[in-house]
Amino acid sequence: MVLSKGGMEFVENIDRIVFHWVNHDWSNAVFDYLMVFVRNKYVWLPLYMFIISFLIFNFKRKGILILVFAFITVGISDFLSAGVIKPAVERLRPCNDIEVRDDVVMRVHCGSGYSFPSSHAANHFALGVFFFFIFYNISKWAARAFLLWAALISIAQVYVGVHYPVDIVAGAVLGAVTGYLVYRFYIYLEKRMFLKENYV
Repeated sequence: MVLSKGGMEFVENIDRIVFHWVNHDWSNAVFDYLMVFVRNKYVWLPLYMFIISFLIFNFKRKGILILVFAFITVGISDFLSAGVIKPAVERLRPCNDIEVRDDVVMRVHCGSGYSFPSSHAANHFALGVFFFFIFYNISKWAARAFLLWAALISIAQVYVGVHYPVDIVAGAVLGAVTGYLVYRFYIYLEKRMFLKENYV
């Protein structure tokens, strides 16, 4: 279903209201530090190294296969969000949108790329959902933590002023679907490669 012009304007108005709420009304010294901190990709390098080590040490060849599919998941998600959808939609970031940029509280460099969908949200939800299913039978707590991790990083994009909420929702949906579909393909392949072993 395609929204009418009036419907699109209504969605955009709600989007801007929610953006202002998160970007302005949530403002506090803790979030000013935390939200900038969690969206820094280098912060999560120890986590990635731990996951790589954990999977290879505990599952050997199967762990390597999981990591290959994790890279594939992010690659597909990033290609679809940044390489296909963003250039087609060409929605400006709030910090570059002349209608709202003077009211945006900028906490990081704005950047020149397009806004819809958020590649941060797409990629982290793709990885989060993929690892949610991978780790669910190992540790339900860890599996759920991956989803919370993806959500926190995604919300941070709104708080720092570089994405609208709709960008985040669209990116999260795209990423979640990508992560699930790649996981299903991983299971299909894994059962044939490791038929006599215990499945992850």
